[in-house]
Amino acid sequence: MTGAGADPEAGPAREFVVEADGGSRGNPGPAGYGAVVLDAATGETLAEAAEYLGVVTNNVAEYRGLVAGLRAARELDPDATVRVRMDSKLVVEQMSGRWKIKHPDMKPLAAEAARVFPPGRVTYEWIPRAENKHADRLANEAMDAGARGERWSPSTSTADLDTGRSAGGRTATDGGARAGSGTGAGTGAASAARTGAPGAARPPAEPTVPAEPTMPAEPTTPAEPTAPGATGSAADPTAAPGASASDTAGTRGAEADAGPPAACGDATGTPGPAGGRGAGAVEGQAAVGGARSASGGSAVRGGAGAAGPAGPEAGPRPDAASQAAAGSGAPGSAGSSTTSQAAASADVRAARTVASPGWGPPDMGAPATFVLLRHGETPLTPQKRFSGSGGSDPSLSAAGREQAEKVAASLARRGTVQAIVASPLARTRETAGIVAARLGLEVAVEDGLRETDFGAWEGLTFGEVRERYPDDLNAWLSSPDAEPTGGGESFAATGARVAATRDRLVAAYAGRTVLLVSHVTPIKTFVRLALGAPPESLFRMELSAASLSAVAYYADGGASVRLFNDTSHLR
Repeated sequence: MTGAGADPEAGPAREFVVEADGGSRGNPGPAGYGAVVLDAATGETLAEAAEYLGVVTNNVAEYRGLVAGLRAARELDPDATVRVRMDSKLVVEQMSGRWKIKHPDMKPLAAEAARVFPPGRVTYEWIPRAENKHADRLANEAMDAGARGERWSPSTSTADLDTGRSAGGRTATDGGARAGSGTGAGTGAASAARTGAPGAARPPAEPTVPAEPTMPAEPTTPAEPTAPGATGSAADPTAAPGASASDTAGTRGAEADAGPPAACGDATGTPGPAGGRGAGAVEGQAAVGGARSASGGSAVRGGAGAAGPAGPEAGPRPDAASQAAAGSGAPGSAGSSTTSQAAASADVRAARTVASPGWGPPDMGAPATFVLLRHGETPLTPQKRFSGSGGSDPSLSAAGREQAEKVAASLARRGTVQAIVASPLARTRETAGIVAARLGLEVAVEDGLRETDFGAWEGLTFGEVRERYPDDLNAWLSSPDAEPTGGGESFAATGARVAATRDRLVAAYAGRTVLLVSHVTPIKTFVRLALGAPPESLFRMELSAASLSAVAYYADGGASVRLFNDTSHLR
């Protein structure tokens, strides 16, 4: 990389602005990062870096972009001071030391970023996504190149031009000037940096118009099948994509399992607070937030409004309306895609995801299909008490065992389940055992499927928690990062755990249909992550005891929700 080095006679150290971003088309899915180094005084572009990373999460890609940007700045001047600007609230807050870093994938990346410059020489600032277009488009260019089996090339990049900047002469540097090493080694991806003479000062970013918010759905009867294979409320969860219908309305507005918290273990059915968790969607979670997705050169992710507190793995919480922002456009395009084009691209991608196999690419192969079974009732279920992984670990009641027998008979008739994996808690192992005996299968135990730990709230009703711990409850309802009283588990932490478990199981059971016997929060989280929905969506899902849901995971990182809260077998 060329540029201003650390010349001792060059006067005071320079100040740089590093803007970085990362994205994942599937979360986890094909991912890439982009980073740009600007002169803080003039706004001119000094260096760019981008790389396709293979299959990783949004947060990993964002951290990789940060590392690459800092390294590019250090190449320019190791004595410089740096102001990092990112639209990832997660990265900004964690690197500023205000949020703890709990996720194992984030810790080494954060430590790597902290080592590039001495402590105190780097500051962090959160910016709206509309002000981070340059890095965002670089990330999309890298992902587009990776999709074509190519390396990102600075010689063909239009990200700087699209944002109204000029980098002057461009120099591709595949070797010593590389801005950071890639986790995508072995994928054929590479990073590169470019430098140039002084160019145009940075113009103000164009505002991004948020899409209209989606209102909670009214209770409805099961929809008519929209694709071949749909069978209404008794649809086979392993049928062709698009055959998703539930016998109950699974989207009752702001509904919860034990009052407002939609993930209170065994309790079900009590209306929750209108508006769910408050300020907005969690963006780009490593394991828990709304997934950022893209098609072609257009990335689609959460909006960039005012961000409130979010979980340690959850990323920023922008405004509730999702925003579609144009990426780098089609390969070789010199202009940005319009918002309508991005929306159309997202619609096409969604249609392909839920289409029958005959509509999709012929080389996708059979998906890993998770049939998600919530355990049968326990004595705590009808009392609507918090029952997580830190409480009394109750067994099934007589009603719960009868429910398990009914679901076992239903699954036996369908004959599609090839393996069974259960949470380690007594009620899930007992439910799984009843089903396994009917299907002639063994039960594997997976700790990642356990219910959230509700701390001091275990065994209490929502009303009792409201009376004893009102402040803690309000905080928990307002932020996915908040923990129940007594050091329980936050929704952000649960989401991170579930996402990691999902990745392990998808790899272990590729092309197979697996029954996962779990609990309210994990099952809703599987569905939420597949949909790319924000954490507050947990408040808007009804999940009954012994209900069946299903999600299919494809080789390209895409997911298709096929069934939700089916209880037809219990009638």
